[in-house]
Amino acid sequence: MAKFSTQQIALFIVVALVCAFVPVYSVEEVEAKTLWDTCLLKITPKCALDIIDVVFGDGTLSNSCCHDLVEEGKMCHDKLIKYISDRPSLIAKESQYLKKRDDLWTHCVSISKTV
Repeated sequence: MAKFSTQQIALFIVVALVCAFVPVYSVEEVEAKTLWDTCLLKITPKCALDIIDVVFGDGTLSNSCCHDLVEEGKMCHDKLIKYISDRPSLIAKESQYLKKRDDLWTHCVSISKTV
């Protein structure tokens, strides 16, 4: 039971980090709920944070997280990164983030094929 609570807390942290990029007045509740219901619950919170760090920072992604990302699906990956990169504070570099998103996807697909 404690592990379940820890996972819930970690998922909350992921969502909070996603929302941190978004001013309160611009959060679209339906879009955020759709991301939560269809995408964020499919991967571990650590992998979600690592993916965000790779695309919006200079992090690295483990092979197991690459596998989780591919299992999550391209639509969820694209939608989540696009949702974050559309924030006013990030929009200036959106094309850079979308390229990193696509490069990460290609890398993870190639890793998943070899495993």
